[in-house]
Amino acid sequence: MSLTYEFEWLGPLMFVGALIFLFSGYPVAFALGGVAILFAGLGSALGAFDPIFLSALPQRIFGIMSNGTLLAIPYFIFLGSMLEKSGIAEELLETMGILLGRLRGGLALAVVIVGALLAATTGVVAATVVAMGLISLPIMLRYGYNKELATGVIAASGTLGQIIPPSVVLIVLGDQLGVSVGDLFIGSFIPGVMMAGVFGIYVLTVAWLKPEAAPALPAEVRILGGSALRRRVAQSLIPPLVLILLVLGSIFFGLATPTEAGAVGSLGAMALAALKRRLSWPAVWQVCDASLRITAMVIFILLGSTAFSLVFRGLEGDRFMFDLLANLPGGQTGFLAVSMLTIFILGFFIDFFEIAFIVLPLFKPVAESLQLDLLWYGVVVGANLQTSFLTPPFGFALFYLRSVAPAEIQTIEIYRGAIPFILLQLLVLLLIILFPALVTWLPSLSR
Repeated sequence: MSLTYEFEWLGPLMFVGALIFLFSGYPVAFALGGVAILFAGLGSALGAFDPIFLSALPQRIFGIMSNGTLLAIPYFIFLGSMLEKSGIAEELLETMGILLGRLRGGLALAVVIVGALLAATTGVVAATVVAMGLISLPIMLRYGYNKELATGVIAASGTLGQIIPPSVVLIVLGDQLGVSVGDLFIGSFIPGVMMAGVFGIYVLTVAWLKPEAAPALPAEVRILGGSALRRRVAQSLIPPLVLILLVLGSIFFGLATPTEAGAVGSLGAMALAALKRRLSWPAVWQVCDASLRITAMVIFILLGSTAFSLVFRGLEGDRFMFDLLANLPGGQTGFLAVSMLTIFILGFFIDFFEIAFIVLPLFKPVAESLQLDLLWYGVVVGANLQTSFLTPPFGFALFYLRSVAPAEIQTIEIYRGAIPFILLQLLVLLLIILFPALVTWLPSLSR
């Protein structure tokens, strides 16, 4: 019996060890790096790991640091943070609420629309959920909205940042799957619009069936009209819409890479803040601080996961996982079911960065061997992650909303409010699995 075969349990045990550290709340980057060092030493002592593998680590790190695709992450975080800190996002939500407030369910519909628009700027779930929770939830409660509907629509609309481009999730998925980020953005456009569309249809349906759950705003509240309303729309609604269209349009039509579009979008967000006389040094400092913190977190996680994957490969854990996943009953269907279920469950406990950097490198070779379209697979993973962010009891979006919701809102009401939107997300996920053309059609036109 060979030493490699004798100690083949080290690879799966390493994966389990990493999950234990992650679930215990230990910092992700150090959990992955520490487990890598621990099992490299253990494998070397047992003769199951060749230390020569570690000599490739510096080259891999330099490869990460020179990866231009990842440069899009700080740009889009900066763009969204600037719109939030300058109050432009708040004005956008208020203006949309005024425009739709005369409809039953209009405020909730405004939340869905603005959630989609903020998703197209921030790409970060936490920022969108917190911003809309602080701005819109008190207003909806004040005017008699059902608590479960109000919290559910805010949490669900905030998760649209997972699938609507330019999503940070899609940037990371594109890098890990070796797929063009621009193509991923284009491919996720229709699923993202479908998600927002079914949310809007659900809100209007509830307002029609139960008018008391989603009333229209009283006439005395809709104080703006005529020229004043048109001026408010021109000042608060049109500028950010134009910025979003320019950023996404330049990517979709091949005029700019996602990184270049993110850089231009960041300058555009600063220009909008300056035009509104809200571009101050404290605001710029806060935006830069937020961008630096999130970007540094991503890079450190990526460095830790690189060390982890290198040692995991040295212990032949990748071969073990490939043999296990590639030989599942049902071929493509079996693999898709297991991989989606794994990602869905992990999404309860750990952030998408960890899932992308730990799990996807295991799934990608199997998906390729089974001849799955990696572009389509990446969008399906993104939609799956969006669903897991909303699922009780560990959905991150629910925790973000709980942190800013007033005391009168009970946690169980947030959970119950999320359930209908989870079912709607699963419906869209099922549709893009059954009809891959929903993802692949637009990218095929741009080639």
